[in-house]
Amino acid sequence: MEIYKDLKSPASKEFEKLLNSQLSKTKNLIEGKIIEGKITKITEKFAFLFIEGLKSEPMLDINELKSMGMSDKAKVGEKISVLLERIEDRNGEVLVSASKAQKIKGWDKLVEAYEKNESINGKITSKCKGGVIVEHIDTGSLMFCPGSQISDKPLKDISHLINEPLKFALIKLDKVRGNACVSRRQIITSNKKGDKAKIVEKYKVGDVIKDAIVKGYSSFGCFFDVNSELDVLVHLQEISYSRVNHPEEVFNIGEKRDLLVISVDKAKLQVGCSIKQLSPDPFEHISNYELNKKYKVKVVKLMDFGAFCELEPGLSTLLHSSELSWTKKNPSAKKMFKIGDEIECVITEIDKEKRRVAISHRLTTENPYQSLEKKYPVGSDIEGIVNSINEYAIYLKLADLDIDGFLHCNDLNYSGNPEEELTKYKKGDKLKVKILEIKSDQQKVRVGLKQTQKDPLSWFENKKVNDAITVKVISSDNKGLVVSPEGCEMNFTIKKSQIAINAADARPGRFVGGERIDAAIAELDLNKRKIGLSIKLLEELQNKEAVSKFGSEASGKNLPFTSLSDKLKKKTEE
Repeated sequence: MEIYKDLKSPASKEFEKLLNSQLSKTKNLIEGKIIEGKITKITEKFAFLFIEGLKSEPMLDINELKSMGMSDKAKVGEKISVLLERIEDRNGEVLVSASKAQKIKGWDKLVEAYEKNESINGKITSKCKGGVIVEHIDTGSLMFCPGSQISDKPLKDISHLINEPLKFALIKLDKVRGNACVSRRQIITSNKKGDKAKIVEKYKVGDVIKDAIVKGYSSFGCFFDVNSELDVLVHLQEISYSRVNHPEEVFNIGEKRDLLVISVDKAKLQVGCSIKQLSPDPFEHISNYELNKKYKVKVVKLMDFGAFCELEPGLSTLLHSSELSWTKKNPSAKKMFKIGDEIECVITEIDKEKRRVAISHRLTTENPYQSLEKKYPVGSDIEGIVNSINEYAIYLKLADLDIDGFLHCNDLNYSGNPEEELTKYKKGDKLKVKILEIKSDQQKVRVGLKQTQKDPLSWFENKKVNDAITVKVISSDNKGLVVSPEGCEMNFTIKKSQIAINAADARPGRFVGGERIDAAIAELDLNKRKIGLSIKLLEELQNKEAVSKFGSEASGKNLPFTSLSDKLKKKTEE
């Protein structure tokens, strides 16, 4: 253009002035900032805004304004705050949002109130899982109030609070997620705290509160109303010396009871009370009971780990599941008894300091393991029926006793694979076994099947290391020979390295099945059941014997014989 040729011309100066004016209007238009726009036009779906500095008019969805409760603002000439999201998208349009602007403004106000520890005005709009939704009256921001924070008292019905202006305390803000958590309970309790402190100061430990009214109960205790000015909780263990499963077993709503003040906490504004301590302690009667003596007790509560029983009203103790039976594994009190049953038990412990009494039901009968030991001492044979089988053992029900005997797979047979031996047996099989071990204190009995049979290794009882024996070749492979001593029912392996002194002769293939050969005992430990046989050792022993008879080994080295055996043979012939 011609005006650019002379920058000092009036036309150029005028253009510069207009350009600077336009730039000054747009310098404050930054994406992500809240700006103000004026409605210039309204259609059925959109409201058009004029924002100084923008080359086009951005549009607002009418439904967005309605959802914000700003339908009254949808008029030409009204000013609305919006968030500038994009100055120009790929279609060349300006993107703005009124709801996001409102949310940001609302969040800023919440942050300010939170930092100053100020309450905020809100109204409950609806229920949700775990609590209610609260709308911030000033900004419309939505917040969450947990059910426990709606009031200082449990409320079954909150319909009277819906859409009512209420004060809330901000207890949590999550800026990243944009979540706010509020409490109405804090506002209520803070107002009452001063009044409650004065009430709590009136009570002292040892005071007796007359005619407290049962207000409600839970699984952990009973709530009482004291003079319509104080709520007191009596914990479950302070209700009675007898075992109480639930307060409703003892109290009715509205009835009156006397309470003993046992604690006063001015900091927490709590008064602790007891009912049972107004009566004599039944544990003082424990001197009427003796150790190791039978008594009838009453079952008052059944648990997974046993049963709570009463020696007398108020004097209760635990009958642990381990003391229910001698023979049952993991016995269940719930299956053996019912509440109200009177059963015999033996007192096994009385600890006055710890206020503890221990009882046993199984001790009312003789220990069957001791009876077994008397009738069938270790070493005795006994019949048993296979009760169960696992991957390594068999459990037998022994004789007519309700006792299981433990039969390990290693005690099934002297030879063969133990795991394979297990597969030969099934539930219900009758077996004659030998008692190997009885531990009456641990309720354990170990038995053996192979011990009822003759031990094949007894063949070696009169043998010793270096003795020569005759064996029969069963089979051979590259690793060695499988042989069986004559008269012995067990097989043994002679390793390839133990076949001959001369490596060239140490060939298992030289021997055939059924062939009888001599070997020496190289290892003998009957306790550890270790037997080692060697042909090589026998050769060495024979050579040593020959040398001792016919001369030293060194003297023969210079003689013209092919081997020591040839020399010995020749001397023998002479």
